[in-house]
Amino acid sequence: QVQLVESGGGFVQTGGSLRLSCAASGRTFSNYAMVGWFRQAPGKEREFVAAINWSDGGTYYANSVKGRHVISRDNAKSTVYLQMNNLRPEDTADYCCAVSPVRSSHPSQYIYWGQGTQVTVSS
Repeated sequence: QVQLVESGGGFVQTGGSLRLSCAASGRTFSNYAMVGWFRQAPGKEREFVAAINWSDGGTYYANSVKGRHVISRDNAKSTVYLQMNNLRPEDTADYCCAVSPVRSSHPSQYIYWGQGTQVTVSS
């Protein structure tokens, strides 16, 4: 079993940037096919943000963040990052990282989750 810990959330103004980190302990990311970032705003369903295929480094993004956010990894640090740029108020949410044994962007396919980190973007 892998333990995931997110960090890097905070309060930022529209147009600002934040970098989220997802650190793994226990089993490593290499035991899973995908590492993904998801977010959930109050009163809304959890939605896919971005994911990285651990074996080939392929990246996937939701249309709402494509061109603004970048997912990357540091194998040595067992950490996945989400660089979020040009943030908008609609990006406000609790952001969680998770791992999946299959290649998917659907949250139901992700089996281990972190506790989340809050991102708030003011207008």
